[in-house]
Amino acid sequence: MNNLVDSIQIHFSANNLYALNACLALLMFSIALEIKFSNFQTLLQHPKAVLVGMISQLLIAPLFTLVLVFIFNPAPSIALGMIAISACPGGNNSIFCTHLANGNTALSVTTTTISVLACAFTLPFYLFLGAQIINFSKNLPGVIHLNYGDVFLIVFGLIVLPLCLGMFVGSLKSTFVQKLVKPFKIISQILFFLLIIGGVVSNFENLKNYLQYVFVIVAVLNATMLSTGYFFAKLNKLPEADARALAFETGIHNVTIALIIIFNFFNGLGGMALIAAWYGIWDLFSGFVIASIWQKKTRGY
Repeated sequence: MNNLVDSIQIHFSANNLYALNACLALLMFSIALEIKFSNFQTLLQHPKAVLVGMISQLLIAPLFTLVLVFIFNPAPSIALGMIAISACPGGNNSIFCTHLANGNTALSVTTTTISVLACAFTLPFYLFLGAQIINFSKNLPGVIHLNYGDVFLIVFGLIVLPLCLGMFVGSLKSTFVQKLVKPFKIISQILFFLLIIGGVVSNFENLKNYLQYVFVIVAVLNATMLSTGYFFAKLNKLPEADARALAFETGIHNVTIALIIIFNFFNGLGGMALIAAWYGIWDLFSGFVIASIWQKKTRGY
């Protein structure tokens, strides 16, 4: 099985890859238009909750993922995909689920933004850490020679820079800018998802034939990270609303960033792309189900 999964490749043309990169930058810019600098007052008002969230998301979740890699002993490409997912920051869906579950939305926005800014450093670090700890050299020799600086520049240029620029533009007291926020965000999301859907359709046979190899791994990985965020918050005596927010922040990841890295540096390596794509679908499903349950159990906390 390992050789089969490691040998498949998810195809994405160079033009589509350039378009995907541009759409990601555009999407991050549009998202940031709605992030206000005042959101960071949460960091000053509730520093403990933010610190707990950062430790959970940036340290504990990736370490637990390494443990799961050793337990499942999957194909090297799947193992590296698991590490890439765990190192990615939270996404818009984590904020949506937090809001739906009556969690602390301000905390969710703050931790998401900080984790996105931090991922320029943490994502390359964990990819290289995983490559050193696990022996990829037999099947994936290119992993060991991945240039840290190149990964940093991609993440910084496509994610961190557009995010900072969007926050700056969004902070301007301009009626014109405020009117552009919603349509700009909708257009960028539509373009982005059209590209993703196109990639899925063109690789449907690979996805259908090999999904069985990652289904259980993704479910366990997602459950582990959701539980980590929630119970680590509870262990630190944070209120229920904060625990719900940190559960989603730790368990729901912006796997688009992982896919960008996979297509830019690993030529769509099958196991990595497969697990990242399925995790992105699965964490939407699990997040919505859990948020809906929590929404009905709001009374009493």
